[in-house]
Amino acid sequence: MAVIGIASVVLISALLSGVVYHVTLQHSGVKLLADTRKRPNFIVILADDIGWGDLGANQAGGKPSDTPYLDQLALEGKRFTDFHSPASTCSPSRASLLTGRYGLRNGVTHNFAVRSIAGLPLNETTFAELLQQAGYYTAMIGKWHLGHNGPYHPVNRGFDYYLGIPYSNDMGCTDMPGFDLPSCPPCTRGSQQSSGRQPGCFTDLALPLYENQTIKEQPLNLWRLTQKYASAAVKILHSARERKQPFLLYVALAHMHVPLAPLDVDVGLGVGEEEGEGVYAATLREMDRLVGVIKATSDLLDKENNLILFTGDNGPWEQKCQFAGSVGPFLGQWQTSRGGGSAKRTTWEGGHRMPTVAYWPGRVPANTSSGALLSGMDIFPTILSLAGVDLPRDRKVDGMDMTDILLGKSDTGRKSLLHPNSGAAGLFGDLQTVRVGPHKAFYLTGAAEACGGGGGQSQVQDPPLIFDLSRDPQEQTPLAPESEEYQAALQAVQREREAVLWDIATDNVSTADYATDRAAAPCCDLSLAACRCHPLR
Repeated sequence: MAVIGIASVVLISALLSGVVYHVTLQHSGVKLLADTRKRPNFIVILADDIGWGDLGANQAGGKPSDTPYLDQLALEGKRFTDFHSPASTCSPSRASLLTGRYGLRNGVTHNFAVRSIAGLPLNETTFAELLQQAGYYTAMIGKWHLGHNGPYHPVNRGFDYYLGIPYSNDMGCTDMPGFDLPSCPPCTRGSQQSSGRQPGCFTDLALPLYENQTIKEQPLNLWRLTQKYASAAVKILHSARERKQPFLLYVALAHMHVPLAPLDVDVGLGVGEEEGEGVYAATLREMDRLVGVIKATSDLLDKENNLILFTGDNGPWEQKCQFAGSVGPFLGQWQTSRGGGSAKRTTWEGGHRMPTVAYWPGRVPANTSSGALLSGMDIFPTILSLAGVDLPRDRKVDGMDMTDILLGKSDTGRKSLLHPNSGAAGLFGDLQTVRVGPHKAFYLTGAAEACGGGGGQSQVQDPPLIFDLSRDPQEQTPLAPESEEYQAALQAVQREREAVLWDIATDNVSTADYATDRAAAPCCDLSLAACRCHPLR
């Protein structure tokens, strides 16, 4: 990988420290012009557990924004207000983003574990694989969570280079734990493993950092992870330019998933509500500065040929209380008024409506917004279309090509979108919530934990609850079943749901292997406590 210059190192340090907020870049006084014959480059940035209301540009105003760089990205690009993650939890959302297919097709309906022996089914094809085959240099930074062993590892799923954590950043211990609720202890330090495990915490298996297929750190230092990711992103972008090869950079951030570990917050800070909100805001600003580093580097090298897409994998993890983000106006009030959560793991809007921005100077119209109904699954066909790569012909794809929407030629999005159960009521992956136009129908509700512990009773809704999101984004008052609007919406919802389920039933679908084995857990050195790479000094 190429050595980056002093100017780039200074830029990273300045942005991540928060010293620089507005940067104008020139490269040896020469403007870098995009060759219109070149294939575009793609930078996809995926935040974790982020809320629609976390993006400053989505807020009505009244308080300072914690995301000035993302706000600038939106000002210079396009902001999407009705963009949704394909699922409301980690692995299913990422599998659908990379394959353009619902979990019932690609087989990934719930999260893989530390000891999972498999991952995203091998007969599924990622857009990284297709771009790689088409001559793109492909690199990934961050959270994978689609299998970390053998053929399931990212370097075997289309990525030439990988640096990151194989799953969520709470699925292993560290020596300096970040902020979480409940707080977790550090890794075991003695030669003997601990006899017990605190619920939700790991003490006997340290969190690993991989570079390609080698564990570089175990446990990693969460507080320095952002700097590592920023440096890697800059190196990858410089390396790709020197290769004179089109590239894909997929950055799957640890932000805003707990444990939170912003470098500019005192590790010993208490975890009260006010302090926790401060920790969350500091983490959001750190994430934003990382995005700023990536954008600044991209602008320096080949801005007119680089498409940057920022979105999220699912909504805030409500049960983490002060360490969870903002859903904005999408409160899921019908559910919260009856107990239970309405964000991550649920099919209420707060669980899947994502802050989303696209930036491509000269191609994506600046300072624009779109209310088109879109999904993370749409990234798959869109990237392939822009790269001139054909879709797979042996399977159905649920994503739509949103190129015309990106480029300002249209604002007509999807007719419909189905939301899978992601750990709340019902079977994993079942498509029990259906959106058609402004209407959204729930066939099943409840069973997701909120801050404070309430889960809400699991309830089959027969007839389904139907909300008009154009008038009721809070999902507070369902339409009256006897009304003409309800009856018309119900017919449309039923037709769409039946059509999609029949299409899936007749498609080439996959089944994920969720078996686990202790030997499948990443381990640098079995002889050392918590699988450490090096003995304690």
